[in-house]
Amino acid sequence: MPNDKIKTAVFPGSFDPFTIGHESVVRRALDMFDKVIVGIGWNTTKSRFFPIEKSMESIRRVFEDTAGRVEVKVFKGLTVDFCKNEGSRYILRGLRTAADFEYERAIAQTNKAMYPDIETVFLLTLPQHTHVNSSIIREIIKQGGDVSLFVPKNYML
Repeated sequence: MPNDKIKTAVFPGSFDPFTIGHESVVRRALDMFDKVIVGIGWNTTKSRFFPIEKSMESIRRVFEDTAGRVEVKVFKGLTVDFCKNEGSRYILRGLRTAADFEYERAIAQTNKAMYPDIETVFLLTLPQHTHVNSSIIREIIKQGGDVSLFVPKNYML
């Protein structure tokens, strides 16, 4: 059951790791929403590179300056069910490319069919973050490279 007094958006993803692009989307969304819940989805088909507890703690540190307007939670199952449980009618997604849009559009339309009250809000990634993605960052880390340009300043790896 949505709480219309507080506009809450759920920003779902694996965030393994959380990038400067993710941070930018959340911070920009705070201009539109009272609260953003970063929902770390527990995907049973994927194994995580970073422990989920460490990811939660790291993301919370990134948003310590938001006066509690950003929450970090883990969820299993469908994003729309998580949204319902959190009282949110909005799913927040960042788009880097046209391919992202096609993929995300299909998911948004499916979510809308399952939960007619849900709206998906897309924010375009800032141009300087378009190339940043978690898969590339994980590969840089595996090869011993420096990823400090691609993750938030106070993010713990």
